[in-house]
Amino acid sequence: MIEIKGLTKSFGKFKALDNIDLDLLKGQAISLLGPNGSGKTTLIKSILGLVIPEKGTICINGHVVKNDWSYRSQIGYMPQIGRYPDNMTIEQVINMIKEIRADHKTYDEELISGFGLDKVKNKMMRNLSGGTRQKVSACLAFLFAPDIYILDEPTAGLDPVSSELLKEKITRERSAGKLILITSHVLSDLEGIASHIIYLQDGRLMFYKTVEELQLSTGEEKLNRVVAHVMKTELPSLKSRL
Repeated sequence: MIEIKGLTKSFGKFKALDNIDLDLLKGQAISLLGPNGSGKTTLIKSILGLVIPEKGTICINGHVVKNDWSYRSQIGYMPQIGRYPDNMTIEQVINMIKEIRADHKTYDEELISGFGLDKVKNKMMRNLSGGTRQKVSACLAFLFAPDIYILDEPTAGLDPVSSELLKEKITRERSAGKLILITSHVLSDLEGIASHIIYLQDGRLMFYKTVEELQLSTGEEKLNRVVAHVMKTELPSLKSRL
């Protein structure tokens, strides 16, 4: 669904992405990992068209996305920090987004009711807690039932019940053949969800493997222990070969 070839992006002398090649397919739930400054945000923004790489191509469903922004309708994006008009209610924000995407006539409102936002729809955005804002962001990402989801720290600020509700939703969407790209610093939140892991460091792709492959190579089961083992034992040799 997303094919990335030779993607390179620099900011001055800093190379945020260095010749990245990736094929992301439907039915995958991919955890995008790496330390701060590794290129994760630049990669996401490049896919969304918010950053223009100087080299390389991005194809979505076979179409090169450069200078053609219509592909964005195929992506549901949940930012780490959602920013919305403070003087609007939850209901008004949701309706505004529906009006912007007037080509859609059916909506996936499962999370709206699941999070109970329908019961507080008249609350002003300025008065919402961080967790409730996060719920609004999640609802908007899933509202149009796109083929691709990009979720940036999706469970940050959510209470345990809401976090589980969102993870169950992500799992169902993956089972329905959707492609899901997730960034999260809380690896336990990705347990049982992620099928693949991409690890970036210093703008370079260190590895892109299935969770099962990593579990077999490390002898670990839990995702946080798998990643910790790879970082301690395998990354040094990977870096030396790049």
